[in-house]
Amino acid sequence: MIAMDRLRAKVAKWPYSLISLLAAVSAFGTYTSMYAFRKGFAAGTFTGEQYFHIDYKVWLVIAQVIGYTLSKFYGIKFIAELKPGQRAKSIFVLIGAAWGALLLFAIIPAPYNIICLFLNGFPLGMIWGLVFSYLEGRRSTEFMAAVLSISLIFASGFVKTIARTIRGTFHISEYTMPFITGALFVVPLIFFVFCLELMPPPSEEDISLRTKRAPMNAAERQQFLKRFLPGIILTLIIYVLLTIMRDIRDNFEVEIWASLGNKDNTIYTKIDTIISVIVLVAMSLLILVRKNLKAFRVIHLMIIGGCVLIAAGTILYELKIIGPMEWMTVAGLGLYMGYVPYNAIFFERMIATFNYRSNVGFLIYVSDSMGYLGSVTILMVKELGRPSISWAAFFKEGVLIVGIVGGICAILSLIYFSQSARKSNKSEESQSELNIQAV
Repeated sequence: MIAMDRLRAKVAKWPYSLISLLAAVSAFGTYTSMYAFRKGFAAGTFTGEQYFHIDYKVWLVIAQVIGYTLSKFYGIKFIAELKPGQRAKSIFVLIGAAWGALLLFAIIPAPYNIICLFLNGFPLGMIWGLVFSYLEGRRSTEFMAAVLSISLIFASGFVKTIARTIRGTFHISEYTMPFITGALFVVPLIFFVFCLELMPPPSEEDISLRTKRAPMNAAERQQFLKRFLPGIILTLIIYVLLTIMRDIRDNFEVEIWASLGNKDNTIYTKIDTIISVIVLVAMSLLILVRKNLKAFRVIHLMIIGGCVLIAAGTILYELKIIGPMEWMTVAGLGLYMGYVPYNAIFFERMIATFNYRSNVGFLIYVSDSMGYLGSVTILMVKELGRPSISWAAFFKEGVLIVGIVGGICAILSLIYFSQSARKSNKSEESQSELNIQAV
């Protein structure tokens, strides 16, 4: 502990840009490593296996998403009240438990091993909040969060590519593949978490620019939700829609591409790399916008733009003006242009705009709990209500709804928060005038 404090003190003397780069790369590496314990199974197809007329892989996805969803509900309290000294230990314990569940998945025969994916999903649902807590409340949070968020796009395709390569090269079963994939990332995980622990706490300048971040008790969480309820409801509608379709793309990308006639094992990484670079540049540029309200509005415009891309790309594909690869690229870019800000900078700038003492983790987990609840619900509806429709067709219908409804809600959200900020500023000005008159 003393040695770590000394190392942290040395890092604190580094140039601020270098500290930010260390944090960004470490957060990216940590979350990418986590994905190896979460998405390795998604690289398999488990062809021909059904239980109660539902594909075995769909059961696996549902089990993991249910665990992930319950984790998000628990994380509202867990992440909001977490103390900094507990972060690294929590990451190792939670991912270790998830890895153990993958070992059980390889040992226990189907269909009884479906429960193992539930046990795998629950602990992993809290990793994002733990990692992001290292980054929030700093003047370079946009840059660091942008790099971290790229792992949401890059890691899924990267892990699937590695998992399918391992299986093809060493001829291991689809049941063993997830555990072996996770094993390859144990050492990188330990290294990157160690680097995160070297991060010094936010400086006085960080606090003055972005508001002090602190744990929140139940009463404080309720008060926050009441204060911004209309905007949060609109936010949840958009986020639930984006989460559902992003999750379907993530879990059934192999099946979607097969339906579209492409069986290239590297296609996931190729397209996701393009999307990653574009989203990284767009989000990183927000660090140049120092005024919080202005940045908050720009983030809304980014989300609206993502929804427009989704809808426009899908309509063009339906009219056969663009092909499958172009459509999947545009739709994926639009999804992540809308989805990533909510996981990284939307709530960061919201807190800073209204100067509200709180933390981002709480808000992310409120959104995630609703998002993944929507995701598992849609999976069940699709499999029980429309089992014959292909994942490609289902994805196409879904993203069109997301583009239209999400875009409308994002516009309304922008109007609400802009008006709310204007009222807050007038209230503060009036209070200042009263204070001056009193003196």
